[in-house]
Amino acid sequence: MKKTLAAGAALCVALSGCGGGGPRGGGDSKLTGDKLVLGVLNDQSGVYAQLSGKNSVVAVNMAIEDFKAKYGDKAITKNISVETADHQNKPDVANTRAAEMYDRLGVDAILDVPTSSAALKVADVAKAQKKLYFNISGATTDLTGKSCNKYTFHYAYDTAMLANGTGTAATQAGAKNWYIVYPDYAFGQDMEKSFKAAIAKGGGSVVASDPTPFPNDNFSTFLLKAPTLNPKPDVLGTMQAGADLVNLVKQYNEFKLRDKGVGLAVGLMFLTDIHSLTPDALAGTTFTDAWYWNFDAENRAWADKFAAKAGGQRPTFAHAANYSAALQYLEAVQAAGTDDADAVVRQLEGKKVNDFFLRNGEFRAADHRVLHDVYLAKVKPGSEVKEPWDYEQIVKTIPAQEAFRAPSADCKL
Repeated sequence: MKKTLAAGAALCVALSGCGGGGPRGGGDSKLTGDKLVLGVLNDQSGVYAQLSGKNSVVAVNMAIEDFKAKYGDKAITKNISVETADHQNKPDVANTRAAEMYDRLGVDAILDVPTSSAALKVADVAKAQKKLYFNISGATTDLTGKSCNKYTFHYAYDTAMLANGTGTAATQAGAKNWYIVYPDYAFGQDMEKSFKAAIAKGGGSVVASDPTPFPNDNFSTFLLKAPTLNPKPDVLGTMQAGADLVNLVKQYNEFKLRDKGVGLAVGLMFLTDIHSLTPDALAGTTFTDAWYWNFDAENRAWADKFAAKAGGQRPTFAHAANYSAALQYLEAVQAAGTDDADAVVRQLEGKKVNDFFLRNGEFRAADHRVLHDVYLAKVKPGSEVKEPWDYEQIVKTIPAQEAFRAPSADCKL
């Protein structure tokens, strides 16, 4: 039974000795079951398994280890564990697994959840259960729009951020006519809408846009259509991700669309996608990245620790963001002195933070969008790759306040 009621939590914040802002020892902790449980819910067997998957569990366990090392005997508890499940990119499965995590497994906060349709289902469960949810890998802006809620924080990126970076940059660089192909579910539909707005704002136009099945391994119908459009598009804007993106780019190269005057713009790309395709298959492609492992010494130091635990793989931004979100949640519990969700939300709302992932970070109180600097990146040709996994050239930093959209009027927390 939870020992801390909402009223008690409110009083706790008001009193200086009750844990409103400083470290607390484990002796007087107010935790459900005297423990904390984090849940990682994601795709561990399908198209998004490589970009996040089981290695996000590795990242969350690293956060727990670092939290314990920082606070030692002053940690609110040393009894912190991780539960994990595969949602198979299916909204109904995500809904069931999230309910099981909160109800049966005692999970205090769920993390990750790629596939926007699944992410929205988990947000509904978090709202109903009044439990914390940090979405890392879902991109739909509905999470901070019409589907926002008090207990959900949208952490790493969203479709508006991607369009603001890649769509604007590519249009300004000369890609005036676009053909957009997007996966036919919430993420892809949101990407199409966001990119259309960014392209129009940059002075470009969308010649045509087509939904594609999800998941999908054959994009030939759409690729053959591209050079026949009138006017012929300057660029094919692909909004696929993970294994779907890998399949599309392979077929784009097989059909030699670049030689036919149709360039390539990628709405969302992860480091693992470049690794699967090889840098030469994507050389020169510009995209927006939420974080890059070899950006500076701080990122690289964490990436070295991650690689040692992940079989040598360098982390994607999803892995880094899962670590950051887990650690920020634990810090908020430590400061609140309780796992009461309302008290933890109060600790997070408006918080400004700088960690290796959240540069100039802020937990925006208005809609729970987590702001941070992001990066316009370009894929290096193979001849410029000096070590495994170092595939990106950071073209510029997009400041946190410019990277994300303003709070939506649709969000009613």
